[in-house]
Amino acid sequence: MMTQAEVRQVPATPRGRPEGLRAEAVRWAADLAVQDTSEARRERRLTAGTVAALETAGFARHFVPRRWGGDEGSFGEVFRASVAVGEACASAAWCAVLWAAHGRFAALLPEKGQWEIWGKGPDVRIAAVLMPSGSASRVPGGWLLQGEWNLASGIHHAHWVLLAAPEADGPGRPARVFAVPRSLVTVRDTWNATGLRATGSNTVVLDRAVVPDSRSVSFATLLTGAEGLPRCHSAPAHLAGGLMFCAPAVGAARRALALWTRWARTAALDAVRPLDRPSVQERLARSAAEIQAAELMLRTAAGRADAEPVTAELVAANRRDAAVAADWLATAVDRLVRTGGAHLRDPEGELHHHWMDVLAVASHGALRLEPAAEAFARSLDTGGADDA
Repeated sequence: MMTQAEVRQVPATPRGRPEGLRAEAVRWAADLAVQDTSEARRERRLTAGTVAALETAGFARHFVPRRWGGDEGSFGEVFRASVAVGEACASAAWCAVLWAAHGRFAALLPEKGQWEIWGKGPDVRIAAVLMPSGSASRVPGGWLLQGEWNLASGIHHAHWVLLAAPEADGPGRPARVFAVPRSLVTVRDTWNATGLRATGSNTVVLDRAVVPDSRSVSFATLLTGAEGLPRCHSAPAHLAGGLMFCAPAVGAARRALALWTRWARTAALDAVRPLDRPSVQERLARSAAEIQAAELMLRTAAGRADAEPVTAELVAANRRDAAVAADWLATAVDRLVRTGGAHLRDPEGELHHHWMDVLAVASHGALRLEPAAEAFARSLDTGGADDA
């Protein structure tokens, strides 16, 4: 583990030159997140130092278009980097991967809107609430947006926020997404969860603001992707969204397994190690295999998202795999914790924190198995798969 003084000396990435998610800088960010965990959990948001380290690592710029100085990076790369940070602090990894993902969505805005966000540089942190709420009414040149949106992760450190709202007067009230400067919204302190505690996923309120057309895009475009753009921008939301959500949980599950194994290998007062008991050995084998299998499945899904032709079957398969992987991770860590030991009596212990973080990720609506399974089954019918 690096000292705090060493961590804070991480060299900055030169501005305007894409570097990708540098492994060294990702490790620095992970080490700083560990050191700042107690403060972050107490304040229920990341520390300024951790945020700066994540920026230096390149998360915010990862999917930003190259013409604005960004990386137009891959899903595989951001998945691996988020897993690494997740081993240290799932909250830090959660905010980091979302700041990256939201840059991907902002790249779908009209050119002028993109310039407003990234005209001065690519390291712009964007929070988002993409569950439609509030309302948007057409006005000359734009939209009158107002409402309240819950669960805006990383909002305290964001420069912009994407907010989804239904059109008040549109046929069927289709939803749109609007880019709003963080300074225009009020943050209500509503986040007090046990899992992902330091994400600062509070509520944002916008009384009334006119958002120009240049900072608006249809919600349908986010879901389906846009043709003619680089893969990281044209990919449908469900092709890679779930696997990016899972990345912090993979890291947290890895760390939970390491902590639990350390406990199991330690002799008790009677000189007997828990790991010498057959029942404990079986739990270890099952959980270790499930965690490794989940990560391997998600890495494969990331490779498909980066390179394979986009089809309904591919999108449904990736969505399926993310939901199943989340379930495996939650089951694996829960099994370990239920084995017993002193960690059960320490709600402030590191293992308990990682356990709660994995469960929080797995409970996210985007990782629910039922809709993912339905979409997968339907893709087999519409795709004309062989019945043999």
